[in-house]
Amino acid sequence: MYLVVIAWLYVTLMMAVAEAAGPTGSILGAVVTFALYGLLPLSILIYIMGTPARKRKRHARELAERQQWLAQQQAEAAGEPAAGEPVAGTPAAGEPVAGTPVAGSSVFPDAGSKAPAAAQAGSIAPVRKEL
Repeated sequence: MYLVVIAWLYVTLMMAVAEAAGPTGSILGAVVTFALYGLLPLSILIYIMGTPARKRKRHARELAERQQWLAQQQAEAAGEPAAGEPVAGTPAAGEPVAGTPVAGSSVFPDAGSKAPAAAQAGSIAPVRKEL
């Protein structure tokens, strides 16, 4: 891929030099030729050709995050504190432990133990007709 990029840049650079060295050519014309025939198409080509590599990186990052999350969940289920987490007291009898499902529910409770946010008032004033 890089061979094609280097070759195309060389060709467009030579086109720009020919534009600037011609009897009716100008430096501005050479810059526009190099930008529109060289840099713009190559930037699009490099972006498209790099898509599979970006997908692989994103997938690997998501997989690593998932593995870390699963390890943290397993550590919490075993009663060990997760890395970087302070050791807290034991929960009271009948209180659900963070990271374990509530009885009769398949959804994990909020482990942050913060109250849910209240509904916010509308920030856009209603439109009125002028009298």
